[in-house]
Amino acid sequence: MTMAQTLPTTERRSSRWLLLSSLALNLFFVGVAVAMFIRPAPPPPTWDRNVFVRVERIAATLPPADREIVRGIIDNIRPSLEAAQVEYRTSQEAIREVMRQEPFSVENMRAAMARTRTARQNFDQIVQGAFADAAAKMSPSGRQALAAWPPGRNSTSKP
Repeated sequence: MTMAQTLPTTERRSSRWLLLSSLALNLFFVGVAVAMFIRPAPPPPTWDRNVFVRVERIAATLPPADREIVRGIIDNIRPSLEAAQVEYRTSQEAIREVMRQEPFSVENMRAAMARTRTARQNFDQIVQGAFADAAAKMSPSGRQALAAWPPGRNSTSKP
């Protein structure tokens, strides 16, 4: 057998493998496309910006006695916490309104951002104060559960 006779056979084999590989790859992509098309829509996000919803999610992971401590402290400060949350959300919306204004004023933007920082700081102080008061009354296991929140987080690892 001469070199001229073996060359077409090698080319035929490589072109077969190339065709087969291309067909397999195309079938894979078609399968992925079909799977993406028929899968159900993702569930709506479960994250809620309302502080009371978030506190309840945290409290649900605590031991029963500690859960009631957290709920009781939050209930005691509910009016001031709700007012601080409304003030903070309102100040965030004020930033959006300033950004929509024509002509745009950087001074107004900075003033709105300063009001938002102040409102956020007030809101944080109320929430953090409530959790500090609650932690002082909680059991050691409740404080450990709070420190490990969200559940399943490895609290011994460093960020």
